Amino acid sequence: MRTRERVSKKILVIGLGNPGGKFNETKHNMGYWVIDRIAAMESISLDGGNSDYIYGENDRLVLIKPTTFMNNSGVAASHAASDFNINKMLVTYDDIDLPLGTIRYRAQGGDGGHRGIESMIYHLKTNKFDRLRLGIATSERMRPSEEYVLKPFNRKYHNLIDDVVDYAAQSVGYYYSHGVKEAMNNFNSMKRES
Repeated sequence: MRTRERVSKKILVIGLGNPGGKFNETKHNMGYWVIDRIAAMESISLDGGNSDYIYGENDRLVLIKPTTFMNNSGVAASHAASDFNINKMLVTYDDIDLPLGTIRYRAQGGDGGHRGIESMIYHLKTNKFDRLRLGIATSERMRPSEEYVLKPFNRKYHNLIDDVVDYAAQSVGYYYSHGVKEAMNNFNSMKRES
């Protein structure tokens, strides 16, 4: 991986999840799904990488999927930020405190009990990075949360999930052009129907 000399104007978009086939369909991988959808929309091939992440890029975005597992996401994020010399970062991830069908942009904050975000804050040594939170709460039993997030969604939610992943992926283009505050104003008030 080459380190770029100047700070890039690109945005690092990191989707949190767990690598490996057994995790593909789990709720905790919703951040991965958004990265995959953006890659498809932007014709970006996710075929580069190292031991910490896989990536693809175009003239605006560097898409990252950490391979360090959720609880060590910050390792991949700190390495990617250094490798690409990018100081603008958007992290997308599942949030059990938001209803399925809801997305929320946020400029900074705590970890909200999310181990991936906890790792990001620890390794980046800051909580000042933009977030795109993806609601995963349903009417199903969600406790203990550690088990809930590692199970697939019920099939009855698949159409809604497809819609909201598409909606979130499309919102990233707006975020790139207008910034987090405008993205918050335009997307945080909307909830997809369940």
